[in-house]
Amino acid sequence: MKRTVVGAAVVAGLALAATPAQAATPKIDPVKALKAELAPGKAVNVLATAKVTYSWRQVVTSELDGTIGFGARGVAASDVAHTQRYSEDLLRQRMKLRPEETEALQQSSTRMISSGDVSYVSGPVVEVALQRADASWVRYDGVALPPSNLLLEVLEPDTLKTLLADRTSSRDGVVKGSITTKKLASVSDAFVERFGSPAKKGRAGKISYTLWLRADGLVERVSAKGVLPVGKASVQVESDTRFMDWGRQVTVLVPLRGDVIDRKSVEDDVPAGVPGLWN
Repeated sequence: MKRTVVGAAVVAGLALAATPAQAATPKIDPVKALKAELAPGKAVNVLATAKVTYSWRQVVTSELDGTIGFGARGVAASDVAHTQRYSEDLLRQRMKLRPEETEALQQSSTRMISSGDVSYVSGPVVEVALQRADASWVRYDGVALPPSNLLLEVLEPDTLKTLLADRTSSRDGVVKGSITTKKLASVSDAFVERFGSPAKKGRAGKISYTLWLRADGLVERVSAKGVLPVGKASVQVESDTRFMDWGRQVTVLVPLRGDVIDRKSVEDDVPAGVPGLWN
C-alpha cells in the first residue's frame, strides 16, 4: 500500500510538471500608456468643471468642454469652450471692478483655440472689439495652454507618475491619494503656471484626489480638491475632469491671419489677459 501511494504521488508530480504554466497577466503602467498617446495628430476630448471658493459667499464656477491635442512632448494645442458663473456676492464685487468683462462672461461661453503660447479668443467678452475690427478672433501672446484639470494636470507624465506613487489606496482601477502643493509644484509646470511655486518657508496646501483608470491604463477621470494658501488666507479649489475618445486623430487648426486681431491693437476693449478660470 505504501508503495502504491508513493507511486501515485510521483505520477501526479510528473503530470503537474507537464502542464504548461499560465502566462502572467502583464502589469499595466498608466505612465507608459499616457506617453504612448503623446504624439502629433493624437488628441483626447475633455469635459471639466472647476469651483473656487474664496469664502462661503464668494464662489466662482466654470465648465470647460473641448479637445486637447498632443505633440511629442505632451499637450501642444487645444480647442475648448468655457463658461463662468459667480455667486451673487462675488458678482456684485466684480461688477464694481470690471463690469463689462463680468457681464460678458455671464452671457455665454467663450471659445479659445490655443497652440504653444498663443491663444485665440472669441465670444461676448471680446465681441465689441471684434465687431469694430471686423475680425473673428483676438490673439493673446505669451499665455499658457488651458489645463485639462484646474489642480492636477494628469496629461503631464511626471505629474501622473507622482500621483500614482503617492496613492493611499488602489483597487479596481480607482486610485486615491493626497499630495502637498510644494511637492506638486516640483513636478507640474501646469500647477506652477496657475498657482505659482510655494515659498520654501511658506504654508503648504494639500490636495486630495481620485483617479479612475481604464483597463488599458489611460486616465478616464480625475477629481481633485485642495486648500491653497494665499497670503494669510486660504482658497478652496475643486476640479473634476472626464477624458473621452483617447487616441482620436485630430489636428487643432489656428484661425486664418485675416480673421485675427492682436490684443495690443484693441487693448482698451478687451481684458488684459485671457478671461476665465482656465488661464
